[in-house]
Amino acid sequence: MKSAITIERLRLMKREGEKIVSLTAYDAGFARVLNQAGIEMLLVGDSLGMVLHGEPTTLRVTVEDMVYHTRQVTRGAGSSFVLADMPFMSYATPAQAMANAARVVGEGGAHMVKLEGAAWLCDTVEQLSVRGIPVCAHLGLTPQWVNKFSGYRVQGRSPEAARVMLADARSLESAGAEMLVLESVPTALAHQITGAVAMPVIGIGAGPDCDGQVLVLHDLLGISEHMPRAARNFMDGTGDIRSAVQAYVRAVKERTFPGPENTFT
Repeated sequence: MKSAITIERLRLMKREGEKIVSLTAYDAGFARVLNQAGIEMLLVGDSLGMVLHGEPTTLRVTVEDMVYHTRQVTRGAGSSFVLADMPFMSYATPAQAMANAARVVGEGGAHMVKLEGAAWLCDTVEQLSVRGIPVCAHLGLTPQWVNKFSGYRVQGRSPEAARVMLADARSLESAGAEMLVLESVPTALAHQITGAVAMPVIGIGAGPDCDGQVLVLHDLLGISEHMPRAARNFMDGTGDIRSAVQAYVRAVKERTFPGPENTFT
């Protein structure tokens, strides 16, 4: 039996330079397959609104959706670490965040919750952390901000935006965040942030220097309607789902994914 992946194990992997491999999962069956194929962290993403529900954005996903799908994933996760998204406007205030995160962890069984946003979240992160709810921060392209960003755009390209993002990462870690997702940011900035914080940094469209990588399962399988630049279809040349996932694990561990075609400058 594999040892359970914990926060401390993920921190050790960062310190030792071993890449962390993550994929989204939304049900027990896929969670079981992904765990057996070597996925160390399962992200119950609010991306389910798009890939499962057919919505154009993640904004209509509810807390009830996240509790339901997180509960299913934890039933099949085995030794994998389970990270769950907090959906749009479910953490607008610290009190709201506390009530909803308690459901995602208590009812859903998540090991950690993920919040999209910058240093304005520090008070919320601190209050969750001191009450035993581990937090993953999310910077860069934050999909819940799609209307504010006028679409899905690379973030942190200007010197000032890069400076602010680095400062936000440090502030969120100081507030108690124990992991960070960087999405669609320039490779050089992701490299800088990863080296500046002690918490594991997981990238998607953030270059090869992050401590780990995450993809949306449907992108890896080549069945998404639109394939984002950050993704690769690992079903090509593998023939079945388990082999595709294993190929992804090898590619991340051996640092052949992401390639230049999956990153931004």
